[in-house]
Amino acid sequence: MTQLLSNFLGGRWQAGNGGGTPLFDPTLGTELVRVDATGLDLAAGFAFAREQGRAALQRLTYRERASMLAAAVKLLQANRDAYYDIATANSGTVKNDSAVDIDGGIFTLGNYTKLGESLGDRRFLLDGEMTRLGKEDLFQSQHVLTPTRGIALFINAFNFPSWGLWEKAAPALLSGVPVIVKPATTTAWLTQRMVRDVVEAGIFPPGALSVVCGSSAGLMDALQPFDMVSFTGSAETAAVIRSHPAVTQRSVRVNIEADSVNSALLLPGEAAGSAAFDLLTREVVREMTVKSGQKCTAIRRVFVPEALYGPVAEAIAARLAKTVVGNPRNETVRMGALVNRAQLASVREGLAHLQTQAELLHDGRAHALVDADPAVACCVGPTLLGARDADNADRIHDLEVFGPVATLMPYRHSAGDIAHALALVRRGQGSLVASLYGSDPAALAATALELADSHGRVHVISPDVAQLHTGHGNVMPQSLHGGPGRAGGGEELGGIRALNFYHRRSAVQASTAVLAAL
Repeated sequence: MTQLLSNFLGGRWQAGNGGGTPLFDPTLGTELVRVDATGLDLAAGFAFAREQGRAALQRLTYRERASMLAAAVKLLQANRDAYYDIATANSGTVKNDSAVDIDGGIFTLGNYTKLGESLGDRRFLLDGEMTRLGKEDLFQSQHVLTPTRGIALFINAFNFPSWGLWEKAAPALLSGVPVIVKPATTTAWLTQRMVRDVVEAGIFPPGALSVVCGSSAGLMDALQPFDMVSFTGSAETAAVIRSHPAVTQRSVRVNIEADSVNSALLLPGEAAGSAAFDLLTREVVREMTVKSGQKCTAIRRVFVPEALYGPVAEAIAARLAKTVVGNPRNETVRMGALVNRAQLASVREGLAHLQTQAELLHDGRAHALVDADPAVACCVGPTLLGARDADNADRIHDLEVFGPVATLMPYRHSAGDIAHALALVRRGQGSLVASLYGSDPAALAATALELADSHGRVHVISPDVAQLHTGHGNVMPQSLHGGPGRAGGGEELGGIRALNFYHRRSAVQASTAVLAAL
């Protein structure tokens, strides 16, 4: 029987008392490890983190907590090879895709290390300037941000077991808030291993960082007022979390990142083969194939002027045809597997659903698998669909197929008017990111502002930044990650803004002398 991974809760390693859920290699089909959280005393474990871990963290300054993050960065970098091996086996990702998760997580942690050092030897933050409350300046109000007295529960998605952990844990720990992470069961191994390495190195005080692998049953029940929960996953599960008594009765703070049908938009005025045209086709292919399209920020809908529908379809299909799919251990392979059989079935079902309103522009079934058995490996080739009648393609706008699938759609325009394109993009009902492609700075700027209200991030790609832009789907710690509407309405990262979720804002009303002493 394979190894049963332990949970770290209440300051100690604990094994669940059940048989465990097996984790598999999605390429080879072999069982890797098992996870189980049955029988854990969650209430006691959460109380330990809330009382012991929080007190120890909040005795420290931002600079001192930043030094702990820095130590974690060095440790994680030293163990990168082991993490890559786990990612290949458990997530089925090629090396470059594993880097997005592993190195991306470490980079984000390092970014908050530097930010914490800049905050210095403080234990709270000022929010704005003093405001006079009466006729005289003697009595004023000053808003302050102090670390919450609770804990942060992270319920994470399967696609980023490293980055998903550290992009949330970095600002929480820097704020002085203990973290309990519940990774998605399917890929929990990498998260558990990273937490294990950091815990065994003694970098953070007991109770500051915990991990629970397996079922999420009872986790929300253990939350108390002043605690918070951050969830990444489906809109259905997000609705369950929002309706839980911990939220509705105990006012637990919630951050949600849910479904997102992200868009790429080519502005009018571009010719086939132009620099902006090529940037669009290259980025669409990259977003379809990185991590086999299993990214919440991946491009799902591609909008182009009517006259360019055919040329764009041909250009994207030509690039996709060169994508080698199969076993990520083979150096010629550029796209590995989906995470498991359930995800493979979901992608196939979603494709069939979309194809009732779309034509097939590039068939993923044309990709023969390299070093992988089609009967075993959870691999699917990248598939490009096309919907010439974008207005009536409601399924394309409503369903996110979480795999290497995108749909090309034309929009009408005249004299540079792209109202139709904007309306189609907004059919996504709120998304994490939209990317714009064009050569006219004024048109790009105006379009970015038009779409800002319905997107967490607008990524503008023009020829002058062709070699500099960070990518449609890459989430950078300096910028906001999240989105309105169906994307969940949450906010993460954005530099120092991420600390706001882990602090409480309060107004101190006092004499100018007292406020100056703050």
